Amino acid sequence: MQEFLLYGASGYTGSLIARTAPSYGLRPVLAGRSREKLVALAQTLGLDYVAFDLSDTKNLEETLRRYPVVLHAAGPFSHTAAPMMEACLRTHTHYLDITGEIRVFEAAKRLDIKAKEAGIMIMPGVGFDVVPTDSLALYLKHRLPQADTLKLAFASLHGGWSQGTAVTMAEGAGDGSAVRKHGKIVHVPLGHKGMWVDFGLKRLFVMTIPWGDISTAYSTTGIPNIETYTGAPPATFRMLKYQALFNWLLRMPFMREKAIRKIRKGPAGPTDEQRVKAKSLVWGEVTTDSGQSARCRLHGPEGYTLTAHASLLITRKVLEKNIHTGYQTPAGCYGPDLVMEIPGVFREDCD
Repeated sequence: MQEFLLYGASGYTGSLIARTAPSYGLRPVLAGRSREKLVALAQTLGLDYVAFDLSDTKNLEETLRRYPVVLHAAGPFSHTAAPMMEACLRTHTHYLDITGEIRVFEAAKRLDIKAKEAGIMIMPGVGFDVVPTDSLALYLKHRLPQADTLKLAFASLHGGWSQGTAVTMAEGAGDGSAVRKHGKIVHVPLGHKGMWVDFGLKRLFVMTIPWGDISTAYSTTGIPNIETYTGAPPATFRMLKYQALFNWLLRMPFMREKAIRKIRKGPAGPTDEQRVKAKSLVWGEVTTDSGQSARCRLHGPEGYTLTAHASLLITRKVLEKNIHTGYQTPAGCYGPDLVMEIPGVFREDCD
């Protein structure tokens, strides 16, 4: 089996990736900060491990030099991605992560020239964030090459959040949202638009959020106007119309810390049984100035399950030297059918 470094292996998503890796012929070396958690997981899975903090530059670089690629699964990535990416540049190690944070994608994009000089690929977002949506965006761009507007929406049936995802959301509470307008990222209120979407399996209400495709879909397709949506109760959408009155409070450190403490007391994430029953849903639409449009939707495994498969699929491609150096997006590098290589994914045109 081919080895790679999996940092953040003892977290909810990291451990799921580690458990799924053998089905891709891969053997992760477990890495992270907590030696105690890594030892327990390594003994359970029969894998090797190494414990170090990202601030320990010496151990970080010595470890990276032993592996051709690192799959980084320790968020929030707004804190952890930069030191890992910089270390990968110095050690000539390919970098993958499972972020969905716009600022991380934009930071990675700025490292494009350095990554090419180092002979490595930097590809954030190799999980549910943003493989399905990135693939769908490029698929729609191929269907309607003149498109200048892209809308992407996703939702989950019977799914839930991991602690890591919830903490990332809590850290961004009160910060608002973003869209791509005329090629530029523009900040807007969270949920400033809403609509009903027929996902095929179910019709759901969705509202705008700052999903990673605001950055990545532009890199992948060149479409200058992009909005991203997620499923939300209509009551939540209506309540957000008053968000300007309380955003200042949500941004206060003590409020964010209180929310994070509450999250940490809850379950690590959906159970295996919940993940088996859940489905991820994705929908996309492109339009032109002249009124032409194309729509498509797909559904597949629950989001964390899909993340494990997508990240390992791409890790295997990198280990097989199927790469392009510099900053890359998943579909930009591997094409619009990348998501179709994941077990259980179904795609259909709906226009």
